Amino acid sequence: MAGVIQTLFLTPPSPQKLSYHHRFSNFRPICKPYFTRSSTIFNPSRSIKIPTRIRACERSDKVYGNGSGSGSGAAKASGLSLGNQLSTFVDRNFLPLALIGGVLLGLANPSLGCIADKFYLSKITTVGIFFISGLTLQNGEIGAAVKAWPVGLFGLFSVLLFTPYFSKMILQIQLQPQEFVTGLAFFCCMPTTLSSGVALTQLAGGNSALALAMTVISNLLGILIIPFSISKFIGAGVGVSVPTKPLLKSLVQMLLIPLIVGKVFRESSKGMADFVDKNRKLFSKLSAIFLSLAPWIQVSRSSSLLLMVKPAVFLIAIGMGIILHLFLLGFNALVLQGLSTVSGGDQSVFAKKENASAFVLVTSQKTLPVLVAVVEQLGGAFGETGLLVLPCIAAHLNQIIIDSFLVNSWLRKDSASKQVKLA
Repeated sequence: MAGVIQTLFLTPPSPQKLSYHHRFSNFRPICKPYFTRSSTIFNPSRSIKIPTRIRACERSDKVYGNGSGSGSGAAKASGLSLGNQLSTFVDRNFLPLALIGGVLLGLANPSLGCIADKFYLSKITTVGIFFISGLTLQNGEIGAAVKAWPVGLFGLFSVLLFTPYFSKMILQIQLQPQEFVTGLAFFCCMPTTLSSGVALTQLAGGNSALALAMTVISNLLGILIIPFSISKFIGAGVGVSVPTKPLLKSLVQMLLIPLIVGKVFRESSKGMADFVDKNRKLFSKLSAIFLSLAPWIQVSRSSSLLLMVKPAVFLIAIGMGIILHLFLLGFNALVLQGLSTVSGGDQSVFAKKENASAFVLVTSQKTLPVLVAVVEQLGGAFGETGLLVLPCIAAHLNQIIIDSFLVNSWLRKDSASKQVKLA
């Protein structure tokens, strides 16, 4: 446009009236006008045509023509959004994804897992998990575990005395090879997991000190109770020799000592404690990575046995392990609800969310390393050792994967409730 045409039509002004420009002498357009149109205001004495101006104070981001700039920006925004969604999904489901990745890696390339097993990587990772547990163990959590001693006591009863009775139910199932059924019956007689229950309790924000106490005590007492449980529920009077001293020594070396060393490191300086507390999420993920290495090695070691079993039979055994764990979750949740009701309702120590999560997770899981150690000492009295262990490996993995998704659902509910409160 060659220029901006401004038109002002005035009737001859009276001596007492100021012109439009005089009355608005301090007005200055701050933006360049692109066009004007006239608007007429009628007055009994005169009519004034005042220009109505439309100004563009900022440049538009819209690109005209072929729209390539707009399309490129939209594509970048879409890519960033997809990347953020993927990152959020991985962050929320880190543990189950790590476990599934370990299983798939063990199936795809068993040789790597076998090499790792030769270098005792599974034992190193277990030590690492409990060292991290000691690093992240706060003094307040120890006090909370002491206050929650009734929860821990009933947890020990559930793990060592109640759940072994389920082995009787499992032995009623007829399946070939029969070692699959017998192995799952053994699984019911085992104490709680050495590391995954504690790791999942930490991820859920539960009473991790209580989970540690139940884990250590149940495994130490389990060494003494397992022979009687196997003889009563499975062996039907057959003598079973369980290596008590070697198992006790192994548990002390792999659980108690790393835990104590980690706690000593934490208390050595305030800077160390502050660093760990500020990076608890990082240490939780590191613990999850350590935990995922165990199934990778176990699947790698047992891959040759998988080829000897019909897929349909093995799937049935997997389904049995899943049902067993779901049944244990339901049983322990009902026990906890009943104990909470009879001991004070919402004010009960059993009703506290951090105690409840530790109780349900720890009491519903069964350990695989202790089972392997026990089965290897039986000398084939109950069947082929590898076939006894194989369904228990699947059950061990499934219980961790199921509980990791359960923990993620708890965390999402907590996050949603916090957002509602803030709103």
